[in-house]
Amino acid sequence: MQFDFSQLDLSIFTDHVEVALTIAWALLFYIVRRYTKRLIRLNQNIEHDKKRQRINTVDNIFNLFLVIGFILIWSSELQNIAISIAAFMVALVIATKEFIACIVGAFYRASTRPYQVGDWIRIANYEGEVTDSDWLSTTLFEVDLKGGSYAYTGRTTVVPNSVLLVHTVQNLNYMRRYVTHTFSILRNTDTVNLFDIKEQILTNIREYSEHFHEVAIRYNSLIEKRLDINISGPEPRVRITTTQDGYNVFTVSLFCPTDEAVVIEQKVTEDFMRFWYERCELNKQQSK
Repeated sequence: MQFDFSQLDLSIFTDHVEVALTIAWALLFYIVRRYTKRLIRLNQNIEHDKKRQRINTVDNIFNLFLVIGFILIWSSELQNIAISIAAFMVALVIATKEFIACIVGAFYRASTRPYQVGDWIRIANYEGEVTDSDWLSTTLFEVDLKGGSYAYTGRTTVVPNSVLLVHTVQNLNYMRRYVTHTFSILRNTDTVNLFDIKEQILTNIREYSEHFHEVAIRYNSLIEKRLDINISGPEPRVRITTTQDGYNVFTVSLFCPTDEAVVIEQKVTEDFMRFWYERCELNKQQSK
């Protein structure tokens, strides 16, 4: 039995060519992007952070091409209604000014490149590791920088790109390896002279820092060369002050690996408490 192709009614395709092209373009876009991202993930020669950066770049580029393709496909229809929607566009701009500000912020980010995927940053009151960035927002995996633990909190923050236009961006990526860790210990004003404890604490800190001291010196020099400024470190420092309420403040600052900061802080605090109580007991015995 022979089939007569001339009997096929192709008017449905010719009458809706834009719809057919839109479906075909979207399908092609999905297949190519999925295959490209898969090739990047399977490439063993690329580091994990580089893979994340390239996948993020591929997503943004393909999204741009998808939008451009849709505009070209529907260009004739858009031209027919361009005049009639002029007034509507004015109202749309006013209604979507935040959305437009996000797009402008994305162009600002692309031109200045203040950060990329994998960096630690601070934007306004938000801080964390950049996990994703697109035309509308930047996603941060929150890091406890204010608390001084430098650990991931498990919270995710989505920051609109419009924030980039009104707030400064601080790139804290160097803190991923080494950080100038500062912490304070408060004690009531008593008979213990904290300056007698100072040298003992500094000696203990140098012992705790001995295994990474040489690396810390090189890393500190590298940061100074990149930023063209002098930063504190790598030698530990102790500062003793008082508060208006009559407390003694014992402040310790040291340049150390980020993942060891909390451990060293606990060791130093333990040493301080031990020295302090020993001094208290000694003063009590002398007073008797």
